[in-house]
Amino acid sequence: MSDETPDSLIPYDAIVQEALRAVVGRVLGEIEDSGGELPGNHHFYITFKTHAPGVSVPKSLRERFPDEMTIVLQNKFWNLNVREDGFGVGLSFNQIPAELEIPYAAITQFVDPAVDFGLQFQATVADMAPASTEVPENDGAEGAAEQGAVASVKESDDGSNVVTVDFGRKK
Repeated sequence: MSDETPDSLIPYDAIVQEALRAVVGRVLGEIEDSGGELPGNHHFYITFKTHAPGVSVPKSLRERFPDEMTIVLQNKFWNLNVREDGFGVGLSFNQIPAELEIPYAAITQFVDPAVDFGLQFQATVADMAPASTEVPENDGAEGAAEQGAVASVKESDDGSNVVTVDFGRKK
């Protein structure tokens, strides 16, 4: 008997990542169904790769955030359109409206700091290693940094419900 774990012929990591991204879609779909109203103090930080296939953001934002950016869905957003493969949303950045299209495969983090819940994903496109991000100054993100969980979501010992999925192989 060997101590090494055999390579799996079943892509468990991809299956789990897809299932967890579906959680994001379901949550956003429920917000869309409610007319775009977030219940209670819920709000979302969504971090995504700006150059991933299917991502559509204004050129100025892509230049400012060449790798990743975090958007905040809280008070001021519109046209939330949830699809099977991703979502679209309107946000305002420094009083300038913008429409964004984000496939779920481009998302690297989803956080709802109101309930200490977060999901962290592996990049699904080659060469999309996570980089540090800052919260864009989209309208409605006032105080975002003070609320925590901006883009540094990690598994914690304080009982918060952050899920980090990393499928490293045993050597």
